[in-house]
Amino acid sequence: MLINNWEATYFNFDEAKLLEIVEAARPLGIELFVLDDGWFGKRNDDTSSLGDWQVNVQKLPGGLRRLAERVNERGLRFGLWLEPEMISPNSELYRQHPDWCLHVPGRRRTEWRHQLVLDLSRDDVCEAVVRMIGDVLRSAPISYVKWDMNRNLTEIGSAAWPPEQQREVAHRYVLGLYRVLERITSEFPHILFEGCSSGGGRFDPGMLYYMPQVWTSDNSDAVSRLKIQYGTSLVYPISSICAHVLAVPNHQVGRVTSMDMRAHVAMSGNFGYELDATALSEDERQAVREHVRLYKEIRPLVQFGDFYRLLSPFEGNEAAWMFISEDGREALVFYFNVLNEANSVLRRLRLKGLDPQANYAVEPLDGWQDAGGAAGVYGGDQLMYAGLTLQTGQGDFQSRLFRLRRVQD
Repeated sequence: MLINNWEATYFNFDEAKLLEIVEAARPLGIELFVLDDGWFGKRNDDTSSLGDWQVNVQKLPGGLRRLAERVNERGLRFGLWLEPEMISPNSELYRQHPDWCLHVPGRRRTEWRHQLVLDLSRDDVCEAVVRMIGDVLRSAPISYVKWDMNRNLTEIGSAAWPPEQQREVAHRYVLGLYRVLERITSEFPHILFEGCSSGGGRFDPGMLYYMPQVWTSDNSDAVSRLKIQYGTSLVYPISSICAHVLAVPNHQVGRVTSMDMRAHVAMSGNFGYELDATALSEDERQAVREHVRLYKEIRPLVQFGDFYRLLSPFEGNEAAWMFISEDGREALVFYFNVLNEANSVLRRLRLKGLDPQANYAVEPLDGWQDAGGAAGVYGGDQLMYAGLTLQTGQGDFQSRLFRLRRVQD
């Protein structure tokens, strides 16, 4: 479980501010601190320095090593954001090697987010990336890497290949990327690599071979994530889906959702936070402590249990899914109601995958007292065919979380 500083600080940070976030996160039970974009070159905004993978000593005078060691001293592991496949035209690397980007010689080079793509169809560029990133990863005790790619490929040409082979460049780029990842992940087997490409856009088995989890989208609004994570689950395992709790109003859509709903959505994958822990109220801090404690308890079931989709967010105002342990003795049920309705009918949620001959004790894990609601002992057939009775409170963006335990016969 990590906390990432991106939406807490964006590019505006120094070592003292980062350590304040770490100090605030430590008593909450969070396990890993991730330093995001802005730690290298002259990177004070997104207009420069990709490719200049040297520490900005004005922000981090002791370098990555001192920061990482201070994070470790506070009981958290240290992770780092990188975007190794990119180059900024405003960078020392580009000034030295303007032909190292994907481009058609003599034609304009389209920038997106003020950046171009390195030409990984070239062996010399691949070697340079391996060397630069290897130097960074050897420089400090790093446990996790968020490997980003914030733009797509355009003007897919290479100065290194003859005209008759230009149509091979896109394929050769991917092969070059795989060679780079093979070298780096083999040298640093202790590092957990997370893929991140325009919000999970490059989420394929080839990348998952090297990076077993992916940042599913930069949009972490809880309501938006219902569709994002539900849809992703149709193809990819839950253990590969990363999901974070962000501050409200949400930075992407401006929506205000409860801490519980944000946490319940994010708990349905690899759970983490992306906010300023120093700005939390005491009530919010208590909620985070409880959510972190709960996820540590349930994450083996979430990440490795059988996953059942119950209600599709694409088909109505609700969403629901559940996880069942391999031995069938325990289950988790997540339910979400997006917009509340006046005088709505009694909600019944039909579960899946249970033993119809067994009985299950149902326990709410969301703080609800559930008087007259779902808590109690039910037959598996009743839960699957009649359904679990649900109660929600006033207001929009409601969520419920239940644990089921099979009662011994």
